[in-house]
Amino acid sequence: MLCERGRACYLRVVLAGFAFACTSEVMSNEREPNVVVFLADDQGWGDLSINGNPNIKTPSIDSLARDGATIDHFYVCAVCSPTRAEFLTGRYHTRMGVFSTSTGGERFNADEETIAEVFGRAGYATAAFGKWHSGMQYPYHPNARGFDDFYGFCSGHWGHYFSPMLERNGEIVTGDGFIIDDLTSQAINFIREKKDQPFFVYLPYNTPHSPMQVPDENWDQFKEKKIVPDVAEANARSEKIDHTRAALAMTQNIDQNVGRVLTLLDDLAISEDTIVIYFSDNGPNGSRFNGGMRGRKGTTYEGGLRSPCFIRYPRKISGGTVVKQIGGAIDLLPTLADFASINYQPRKAVDGITLVDALQNPAGEPNNRLLFSAWKQRASVRNDRFRLQKDGQLHDLDSDPGELVDVSKQFPKITTDLKQSLEDWLQQTQSSNPINPESRPITLGHADEKVTQIPARDATAHGEVKRSNRFPNATYMMNWTAREGDRITWDVEVLSPGRFEVEMYYASGAAAVGAEVEIRFRDNTLKTPIDKAHEVPLLGAGKDRVKRQEGYVKRWAILKLGTIDVPAGRGVLNLQLDSEDKDAAVDMRLLTFRRMQ
Repeated sequence: MLCERGRACYLRVVLAGFAFACTSEVMSNEREPNVVVFLADDQGWGDLSINGNPNIKTPSIDSLARDGATIDHFYVCAVCSPTRAEFLTGRYHTRMGVFSTSTGGERFNADEETIAEVFGRAGYATAAFGKWHSGMQYPYHPNARGFDDFYGFCSGHWGHYFSPMLERNGEIVTGDGFIIDDLTSQAINFIREKKDQPFFVYLPYNTPHSPMQVPDENWDQFKEKKIVPDVAEANARSEKIDHTRAALAMTQNIDQNVGRVLTLLDDLAISEDTIVIYFSDNGPNGSRFNGGMRGRKGTTYEGGLRSPCFIRYPRKISGGTVVKQIGGAIDLLPTLADFASINYQPRKAVDGITLVDALQNPAGEPNNRLLFSAWKQRASVRNDRFRLQKDGQLHDLDSDPGELVDVSKQFPKITTDLKQSLEDWLQQTQSSNPINPESRPITLGHADEKVTQIPARDATAHGEVKRSNRFPNATYMMNWTAREGDRITWDVEVLSPGRFEVEMYYASGAAAVGAEVEIRFRDNTLKTPIDKAHEVPLLGAGKDRVKRQEGYVKRWAILKLGTIDVPAGRGVLNLQLDSEDKDAAVDMRLLTFRRMQ
């Protein structure tokens, strides 16, 4: 017989065992923490008031540092898509086949495991709202990589930010108002719906990436603002003031939307149990205030790689914590999994480490580690004190945060050791994933994909056909006629055969009415005449705050091309025109293939 105290102890043991058995991957009797991750696009470390920028106030983002932790030296990649790959997998992008920011090179390998898959298996509702930039077609689409819900766009940049063409889970839709406000509203709706279960929400915003568009209420506060320059002479000398004003106005808009989410978490009384992370994907997209650091987006200096990073988790992290341990995007998956007590066995060894101990015990000794970065022909490695560039330049970041003085001759052993480590890392990561675009066709017809988008971005133009802009992501094909040699092709691999209903997003003048659109894959051909003109102006310039480099967009018409049987395997998807009027031109933005049941 058990005494009363013994029965109570026994009951506690039984209940504890029951709770353990009911959670296969979440090993904790506390409520699983929700997760909200904000990722800014082309926002530099210095674009926030908490980092000393005298030209802007960002109270909502700053509050994450006040109420949580700052990882003081946090590093991402030189450009967008590599950072996304590293955050999503915890692994260096150089291991995963990411070799460009467009036309398929932004995709990381399909056999990689994502943070959404890890949290989804642990019972989390998962969603992403914003710029994906890691592949458009299955198995690279966000819905194929663990996100239950996706709303946004999959390309690297977008051509218009006010009620633009977007997608929800593969279906083309029209956005509602300014894109960052819209993305945030979608996230708010998801959080409200899922508030009673653990959720993982990823908000990869697409600002302050160009084109520099922002609502009037934000622009009006900056359009005539006097801008205090950076202390770095190079930044001050190269700064374009109107571009800076636009970037700051866009950052202010981001801050307001971060505030909307934080207010919602308070209103739902779930702030204590929600981890909120804020960081950016690379250095600033212009020469502006950046704390005196050298470099900007695209470089492997501090100014191109250092990102703000704030983590708020009231139940576990003390407000005002400052972490001296260097960290990076590769660390966020293991850190979040650790906080959520998710016991997962990664398919491949992750490069990141958990920062939970550093976040909860910031006075502890930093882990003596190396962080690597590479993009195109540039590469560098950083330890707690020094950064070494691929060309052998060594900078002492403690005494020279602007990386102005090469101290390689003063520290020959450190230079030699870091150089060898960088060479070994480059060899190890890049040799296992040789960059070969020819081996990475665009995928079509995955068995689990209802609609496959085949955009002009991923196409090759032939004859007199031209891309609308040299930056491919939001482009269309123009000057496409029935002249000999004019055609548009895609190198595709059909993953699962079937019959597909095909639509084309296009614009044309009256002269093109009656022209036949022919689509061909191997021996299968589909021909459909253009039945109506769709003449529309270019869209975007009226909302730009500074002149853009990217191309403009249009409101496209949809032509139903009919159905076609598509066999499995690799081949050339060919699109061409047949018309008596050889000069009648058509603009082509997108093909969609909808699998028929």
